[in-house]
Amino acid sequence: YHEAWHRKGYALDNLERYEEAVATFEKALEIKPDFHYAWHNKGIALINLERYEEAVAAFEKALEIKSDYHEAWHRKGYALDNLERYEEAVATFEKALEIKPDFHYAWHDKGIALIKLERYEDAVAAFEKALEIKPDFHYAWHNKGIALKKLERYEEAVTAYEKALEIKPDYHYAWNGKGNALINLERYEEAIAAYEKALEIKLDYLNAWNGKGAVLIILERYEEALAAYEKALEIKPDCLNLWKIIRHSTDKFRKI
Repeated sequence: YHEAWHRKGYALDNLERYEEAVATFEKALEIKPDFHYAWHNKGIALINLERYEEAVAAFEKALEIKSDYHEAWHRKGYALDNLERYEEAVATFEKALEIKPDFHYAWHDKGIALIKLERYEDAVAAFEKALEIKPDFHYAWHNKGIALKKLERYEEAVTAYEKALEIKPDYHYAWNGKGNALINLERYEEAIAAYEKALEIKLDYLNAWNGKGAVLIILERYEEALAAYEKALEIKPDCLNLWKIIRHSTDKFRKI
């Protein structure tokens, strides 16, 4: 009975038992090879296993059976993005959006792929479409901030990160992004405060320790910078660049 196998696979996927989920979806497909939901959900389990080539193949099977299945187009795009096939990913997200133009996840993920293609204006436009549909979508605000920073529109980037943080105050990535944009605006004390907020939420967040250290060097507060970079090295001891920065900071500190 294909639906029972399918439901079992779905439950296993939700329990993060992905290998078993794949095997169970395959059982459903042995009974009913044209069961597009099972191909789609097998693809999701394969994404969770980071088996992206196989996931693409599963979504393509689902789409052979049901070509207007927007969720399969979207998930296929996500798998292609993870394979670094960004142009194909954008085209695939656009197929999902032809079928369902108000599908905010597809607009958002199209924006992510466009960032990776360095098409930052287009990425901003995609995130804005996602936000027209779902204004409280904090991921889209955050990633719009990233694209705006790439365009050197730093004030707007700060505003976008702040919108993400209004919705989700414990989103450490947005605090870190805000810190990065504030450095570019030479608002250094505010940048430090933003990095510290990120670290309150996630103490082992390497990027925030690095960012904080960088600002402290700009402010010539070398002893504090050294302490920040030493924290970063506790998290990533094999980072040669950090060792070089620490050596440089130590030399500066000795000259004071």
